[in-house]
Amino acid sequence: MTDVNFKTAVSPGLAGQEGTVSGADVSPSEDALPYDLIELLFFAYKDFTGDPDDVLAKFEFGRAHHRVLHFVERNPGIMVTDLLGILRITKQSLGRVLKQLVDAGIIEQREGLNDRRQRLLYTTERGHTLAEKLARLQQERLERALIGLPDGSEEIVRRFLLQMIDPDAHADILKLVRSPFPLKD
Repeated sequence: MTDVNFKTAVSPGLAGQEGTVSGADVSPSEDALPYDLIELLFFAYKDFTGDPDDVLAKFEFGRAHHRVLHFVERNPGIMVTDLLGILRITKQSLGRVLKQLVDAGIIEQREGLNDRRQRLLYTTERGHTLAEKLARLQQERLERALIGLPDGSEEIVRRFLLQMIDPDAHADILKLVRSPFPLKD
């Protein structure tokens, strides 16, 4: 995991002087950017993906491998073309990652029943075990984050995350995400 080194943004001798950051004059404004939310989202993502990253590093896999494994596990028999659409990556990028996952015995490819040119993807038993382990790590982090929040917070978090996604993609995302709670656009 990469170390994060914090540098004080407030210049020495200027701490406590409102509106002065690193020697530049910054006037407080109601239109100020929500840097706290932006940075919290960066750090939350780092830690949310960091737990699986540590496990994946033992296989010499990265986040691209995790994304492929996750969506193949959640959608057994998914066509390569559909996976490309979900991940929005190039065929070449997917090909490299997929080859490594197949060679490691994590994912298997099968021919389509009606069209032998189709490549359908499935996790192997080993792949299922790994995918479940990674999902459990993320589940634990989510549970720790939700503990102590008011009732109904889980639904608010779901709504917030959906609202973070481009509105044009909502319909496709809602078809893909199988939630125990009905998500509405």
